[in-house]
Amino acid sequence: MPAADDLFRPTVDSADATQAPPEQRHRRVRAVADEDDRAEPAGPKRPSGRVRHDEKMTVYVTSDELLDIEHARLTLRREHGLAVDRGRLVREALAIVLADVEAQGIDSPLVQRLLDE
Repeated sequence: MPAADDLFRPTVDSADATQAPPEQRHRRVRAVADEDDRAEPAGPKRPSGRVRHDEKMTVYVTSDELLDIEHARLTLRREHGLAVDRGRLVREALAIVLADVEAQGIDSPLVQRLLDE
């Protein structure tokens, strides 16, 4: 089993990025605001969307769950004209569920499903 340092490491080493020649350096885009940038949001939290993400998390799903995600992605494209990748779809769904847990607490459907297990 990997250690916590392996799970929560940046995907690009900042020392390697600064030592690369200028034409090979990647422009870094922050997925999370700095402490100074964090003010109380006017509305619900939003997922990071289409930015370069520096952190990675692996989630294993069943083949049926993967097909459901792919079906949802294709439905969004076909019926709503939204071309999103699976990662974006999962980040959006996660943001919705986490906001619901924060707003409803124990009455949240997620909490209730986890309690029923």
